[in-house]
Amino acid sequence: MIKKLKESFIKIKNSSFYHDIDEKPFITELLLLIMAFVYIFGLITNTSDEIVMNGSMYRYPIQYFGQWWRFITPIFIHLGLLHIVMNGISLYYVGIQLEKIFGHFRYLLIFMLSGIMGNIVSFAFSNNPSAGASTAIFGLFGVFLMLGETFHDNVAVRKMSQSFLILIGINIVFDLTSTTIDLSGHLGGLIAGFFVPYIIGLPNYKVNKSKKILSFIVLLIIIIFCLKTGYMSNN
Repeated sequence: MIKKLKESFIKIKNSSFYHDIDEKPFITELLLLIMAFVYIFGLITNTSDEIVMNGSMYRYPIQYFGQWWRFITPIFIHLGLLHIVMNGISLYYVGIQLEKIFGHFRYLLIFMLSGIMGNIVSFAFSNNPSAGASTAIFGLFGVFLMLGETFHDNVAVRKMSQSFLILIGINIVFDLTSTTIDLSGHLGGLIAGFFVPYIIGLPNYKVNKSKKILSFIVLLIIIIFCLKTGYMSNN
């Protein structure tokens, strides 16, 4: 029975249908679909304000009412048409590249953990409500920095990493000049995007064990510090 199941799995894996599906960036497309659904559902049902109020990143409800889901839900909530369009374009063009490099599961982990980490850092340092996929998107930017460090001998990868470093710098300067953008959330996502790939690894590449351990320790320290800071804050 096990042998037959194994043969069937190998047969499916070698089929053209499997390869066609595997080549598609369906995780990126699914994430975009969820974001679009949440936004359009809010417009159609006239519940956009309720969705933002109940799902955005906001310290007070987490502190006093234990609404832990606010570390996750803000990733899929957007505050306006321009907000979701800009994030959607960024996610699509960056996401399809990284999904191909890391594979579907690793890519999804990086995206979600970056978004959650961004919201945890926001919980510690921001007292204003915030929402949007930009925390996770900054995490995807951070992945390119990790690739540049890991494959620094590869000229093409190094140049690509330098381009994203410039893009990150421009975004941070823009964040500093705006009072409506959650800089702490963006930086939290960026940090996670840099360190998480070391922990989960790359397909067909063995990450240095010391880098894995160091990355895990750094992220754990930041998470503990930010959660403690957020819960102890009186603002």
